[in-house]
Amino acid sequence: MTNSINELAGADCILITGSNTTEQHPVIAGKILEAVRRGADLIIFDPRIIQLSPYASMHLAQKPGTDVACINAMMKVIVDEGLFDREFVDYRTEGFEALRGSLEACTPEWASGITGIPAGDLVKAARAFAGARSAAIVYCMGITQHTSGTDNVKALADLAMLTGNVGRPATGVNPLRGQNNVQGSCDVGGLPEFYPGYQRVDDGKARGKFEDAWGTELPRKPGLTLMEMMEAAAGGRIKFMYILGENPLVSDPNTSHVRAALENLDFLVVQDIMETDTTGLAHVALPGACWAEKDGTFTNTERRVQRVRKAVEPPGEALADWEMLCGLARAMGAPGFDFASAEEVFDEMASLAPQYEGISYERLGTLGLQWPCTAPDHPGTVFLHEGRFTRGKGRFNPVGYRPPAELPDKEYPFVLMTGRIIFQYHTGTMTRNSPTLDREVEGAYVEVNPADAADLGVSDGGRVKVASRRGELTLEARLTERVKPGEVFMPFHFAESPANILTSDALDPESKIPELKVCAVKIEGVRS
Repeated sequence: MTNSINELAGADCILITGSNTTEQHPVIAGKILEAVRRGADLIIFDPRIIQLSPYASMHLAQKPGTDVACINAMMKVIVDEGLFDREFVDYRTEGFEALRGSLEACTPEWASGITGIPAGDLVKAARAFAGARSAAIVYCMGITQHTSGTDNVKALADLAMLTGNVGRPATGVNPLRGQNNVQGSCDVGGLPEFYPGYQRVDDGKARGKFEDAWGTELPRKPGLTLMEMMEAAAGGRIKFMYILGENPLVSDPNTSHVRAALENLDFLVVQDIMETDTTGLAHVALPGACWAEKDGTFTNTERRVQRVRKAVEPPGEALADWEMLCGLARAMGAPGFDFASAEEVFDEMASLAPQYEGISYERLGTLGLQWPCTAPDHPGTVFLHEGRFTRGKGRFNPVGYRPPAELPDKEYPFVLMTGRIIFQYHTGTMTRNSPTLDREVEGAYVEVNPADAADLGVSDGGRVKVASRRGELTLEARLTERVKPGEVFMPFHFAESPANILTSDALDPESKIPELKVCAVKIEGVRS
């Protein structure tokens, strides 16, 4: 997040897109509702009705995968009506004329034909966002898990800069991380193109810094992303894989292909705190320690680095992840893995990542610190880009609308959307081992609009077969107005009915993230 969670309560306008916030980020949703109670405008873009919808000034239900058209139309109105922040654009950005030119054809009427949102509603949303003293953008994986996911994020960043809603309190572009330490994992080098602190692998100066620190020669090219690794495993180019705290047989798209890729490996090691579908394929399963059984840090969605303190000893032979990795490295003869504690690991990382240089376990205390924190006396950073951007001036990145990789047709006439529900978390590794949570939702289901159900001869609670070009599932149908005719929704938590056996593994060309949020399916009733 460019800004902080508490700041959302002070925003005058909040635009939420691709986020079912109350069900997946309830603390943040509480701040949003606090802003609404103060009188803030809440604008929601979501194809499906969510719990926040009744509190919204506007819920704009776009067709899945049409987000760029929505945002471009809003920017077109803002530019044409002179509602943009001229001072901010003139002094803090570059590329405005290119953006203006790219929006020439992006009228609300044009966008309405693509998105299904009435043109007048797009105009109202644009005026409300641009007219607010402080407007914040909140998004989650409903924006990024598309073949146009990078374009979606660029368009949102352009909207924030166009209206001067960056570098001030209660504004910004605020992605909500899908898991508790996604931000921290990225910060410390968990991306194939970066070393810790977002220093590029293909930057000779950065690479030299880490080669000196680690006493070894490092690769000169970025590695593979998750989906690229699966392709390489399926093709026999990767022979060994070490999976740590992930369950790709439930979380990744096109599950049948993922299973074939993992089964094609010569050797698979999976490290986790519980048995999963993926540990079932492992040649070796290593028992990891859970959060209460180890020391360390987590960095949350607002860039806050927080201490985790061991409360109990891990059971049996379980070890903290860093202990497992260091032991393996030493067994393989690698130098430099002689850390005595998680704190020593953190100190080394902080010495190499500029954003963390001023952070230590002693300073973190109970509340933590928000990076960048660049010196021992630096207080941390509540919001980013005050006064200037990291690169100097912010650059507009115009993007055009591209349709999803797979659209409905006569054979597969419905659009399937996937997501999470409040009672389960990700692949259910932990939550489905909790009887209290699991009894709330007994298994997988598909939400179907009553009009579609009538045409299909399907009743509420009846069994249906949902099929895509990649697989099929038989599960319960739930009739609801939360989804529009022609669209269906399925949670992906349930290994016995894995939604991702249906989803497409088409990738965003830049981020390589798969299009989990849009695919074409057909539905038919099943006689019991």
